[in-house]
Amino acid sequence: MSSHGNSNSANDPRMPSAAKPFVAPMVNPQDLPVDYSGFIAVIFGIAGVMFRYKLSSWLAIIFCAQSLTNLRNFETDLKQVSMAMMFAIMGLVTNYFGPARPGRKG
Repeated sequence: MSSHGNSNSANDPRMPSAAKPFVAPMVNPQDLPVDYSGFIAVIFGIAGVMFRYKLSSWLAIIFCAQSLTNLRNFETDLKQVSMAMMFAIMGLVTNYFGPARPGRKG
């Protein structure tokens, strides 16, 4: 017979009564680490709008997606990500559908 029956439960060294569920410690929103991907998304979004760089606007969208996946503080981070997304979309719209840049033919 196998030794994995109920007879071994009396010899189990683990104590189920001592087990406690994990409770995450409370952290102030000011003490959370900085969301660098959200900050970089804002910088790329502004550069895409101001300098009309398509690559910068696309990078802002990528960093926005990364920041959304790593969202820690929902309220403050969502404001920053939404602002970066607006800049990125605004940059893409002006780059692809806006008037041509002076001195360029296409």
